[in-house]
Amino acid sequence: MYIKRNAAGELIAISKEDSADFTETLGEEAPELLAFLQQAKTAQQLALEQTDQTMARVLEDVVNLLVEQGVIRFTDLPDAAQHKLLNRRELRGKRQGIELLDDGDNLHL
Repeated sequence: MYIKRNAAGELIAISKEDSADFTETLGEEAPELLAFLQQAKTAQQLALEQTDQTMARVLEDVVNLLVEQGVIRFTDLPDAAQHKLLNRRELRGKRQGIELLDDGDNLHL
């Protein structure tokens, strides 16, 4: 991405094309560019992104319920969906295992 800075060196604009005002480049994954893009989002966009995470969990729970009740088979899902669900299940299992180890009783094992 081509970027434009103000006199203080702060990122103030981005462009996909090189021009007289946009001569410096940053990689698309540069932290400074990602922070600039995050700040440019509207309140509605930020709220929608926050609900995306909880909505993903709701959909995951619905799929698990449908599989448990025999409405669908896990293998009926596309391969990509199966892999994503299995990865999330594994990550949640690791997270829950960590939480179980740290139950807050302050015992030194």
